[in-house]
Amino acid sequence: MYRIHQAYQELKTDKKMMDTAFDNGYESLSGFGYTYKKIVKKAPSNYLNENLILINRLTTPIGPMFICATQQGICLLEFVDRRMLETEFKQLQNLLKGTIIFGENNHILQARLEMDEYFQGKRTNFTVQLHTPGTHFQQAVWDCLRTIPYGEISTYKQQAETLNDPKAVRAVASANGFNRVAIIIPCHRVIGSNGQLTGYGGGLARKQWLINHEKNNYQS
Repeated sequence: MYRIHQAYQELKTDKKMMDTAFDNGYESLSGFGYTYKKIVKKAPSNYLNENLILINRLTTPIGPMFICATQQGICLLEFVDRRMLETEFKQLQNLLKGTIIFGENNHILQARLEMDEYFQGKRTNFTVQLHTPGTHFQQAVWDCLRTIPYGEISTYKQQAETLNDPKAVRAVASANGFNRVAIIIPCHRVIGSNGQLTGYGGGLARKQWLINHEKNNYQS
């Protein structure tokens, strides 16, 4: 997947297909074409019409994560052991009409730097660009999540009230669950109205860790 992504970048510079294939370690043009089509789902001659979603790994103190990005921004950041991860990959490819392939771009590099600073307690907000397809309501909920200050917590009820729809508590909770960009869109800052931790794709232990991490660094 890494070699195919490299080949894709070279094809965009108008490099000849045969030179691209051989320079990336393929012994024949047919072998390159077969592998390219198997991964990208299109022939290399159609590279101008391709919409690639790049995926890479990110190491954190609470476990490894997958990070995905398009040319527009980060579209996924999830712990690798999230149970719904494969479903999220399929949904993302359908929503963006793209193919996930291993690689990295400037958005991934920036997110990796900002995440490292976050876990060191040096960063309280993120500036990396996001690309988060979803319904109008989901987008509103995710935007609301990003307004919860670092080191503070909110509830699904408070989110619904902020959106001027106090009866939409369950819908808000569902939209939180569909958030594919963990930590940067801080759904971990939302708890139940009774003060108890509730569902989190990365697990409640990680949710508590993130809340404590922010509270400790906010106070310091």
